[in-house]
This record gives sequence, C-alpha cells and structure tokens, in this order.
Amino acid sequence: MGRPLIYEILEKPASSGVIALCSLIWFLIQKRGIGYADVGLSYEAAVEGGQHWRLITAAFSHVSVVHLVFNMSALWSLGAVEQAAGLGVQYYLHYTLVLVVLSGLLVLGIYHVMIRRFKVDYFRRVTAVGYSCVVFGWMTILAAKQPSSKLNLFGVLSLPISFAPFESLIFTSIMVPQASFIGHLSGIIVGYSIAWGLIHGMNNYWAVTMLGWIVLVFVLSLKRTGSLEMRFIEIEPVTDPSLPSVGVVASRNGRALQMDMLPGRGVADFV
Repeated sequence: MGRPLIYEILEKPASSGVIALCSLIWFLIQKRGIGYADVGLSYEAAVEGGQHWRLITAAFSHVSVVHLVFNMSALWSLGAVEQAAGLGVQYYLHYTLVLVVLSGLLVLGIYHVMIRRFKVDYFRRVTAVGYSCVVFGWMTILAAKQPSSKLNLFGVLSLPISFAPFESLIFTSIMVPQASFIGHLSGIIVGYSIAWGLIHGMNNYWAVTMLGWIVLVFVLSLKRTGSLEMRFIEIEPVTDPSLPSVGVVASRNGRALQMDMLPGRGVADFV
C-alpha cells in the first residue's frame, strides 16, 4: 500500500498550496463563466492597456480542465524539489516568484519583438493562461540539478526528467492546442537561467521585497485600469444645522449602505 496522502501533502506544503489555489481558481472560473479575455495575459491588454495585474492572474488561472490536470499532475511530481538536499521549501518559494514574474515578462518581450520587429500583429491579441510557465521552469531546474529523476504525469506516464521539459512541450501542444507554446518555452528559458546560476542570490529579504512590489503593482494597475474600485467609503456632512449628524455612505455588494447617526439613535438603511 502507498503512503497516506496527508504525509505527501505535509512533505510538499508549497506545491500542495499552489495546487489547491489553482484548483479553487479554476472552480470559480467555471462557476462564474469567466473566459480567457477576463484573466489571460495578452500584449494588447497588459502592455498597451496597462493591465499589468494580468501577469499574476494569468499564471494561476486555467480555463481548460485538461490543462489544469496536466499542470497540477506535473507540479505534484515536481514537489520533489521541496525535499531535495540543497534546495528545499524556501528555495522552491523564492524561485517560484521569479518564475511567475520573469516568464510572464519574457512572454510579453517575445510578443513585442514579433509585433514590432517582424510586424506579426497576430501576437498582439494572443492570450495566455495557466501555470505552465512555472511548471516548465521547475522541470528544467530539476532536469539540470537531478538528471536521474523521473517526472510522473497523471500517475501513469513516467518521463526521464532530463528530457521532460521538451517532451512535455510537444505533448502539451498536441493534447491542449490552445496552450501557449511561447509561454512554455519562456518557462524553460527562465528555468535554465536559474539552474545555471545566471539568476541567483534569492533569499528571504529579496523574496519579501519582490512580493511587496508584486502586490503594489498588482493593486495600482487594477486601480488605474478601472478594474478595482477602491473608494468604497464616502463621508457626507449633513447640511441641516438642526441635525448634528454625520452621514456615511458605503458600497456593499453593489448596494449602498447609508447610516445616519443621531443623538441616542443608530439607523442603517439599505437603499
């Protein structure tokens, strides 16, 4: 008999957390009828439209269940990074941040070259979603650092990790035609950059700093592009001098909550 799942989860806490998060987001996408255009990364939306938040939403969103299952199955197998000597959970979390951001930026950079240099306007509207960039990045890192390892997909397919990035690139392109070839390739490029030491030096300080900038840019770009309304409380003074009160209007789930506080009385009316 195999080991209980709970022990596997405890040994791969970061991978398990990401799998749970991506699965929850997929469920919400299906329930609310959200499509590629709503959360995906495209040059037109992210660069020309200033919607930089799509670098993050695109990475953790999946529309196709096949794409989700492939990525999460591969990610579960790649959780071996968290248990590897010299790597571990901190290394995994630090460079996951790097992979999410740099692979997304590299995708946009390739789109920029194709649009501006080669005049291929098609790449202006290509929309990418999914955790594939990060998955392919970790495949590449593990292939470079532990070439004797194996990658298990769907619990039935086992690939030598040394060839897994490129085999999976071809396999995914066949199984999920909508999957972004450029996105997967970007993950591989960033993965080799990390494995070969071209990108290095990540520690808790730089990881927290990087996370802080990600959150700041995410929120500000949401606000600037009108995707987030932050003015949910507005103070309105009462002009009638006979009523020493203050009116507070707050938005709640699309309705306005108006509260008038008078001496000895508190009233909340939904309007």
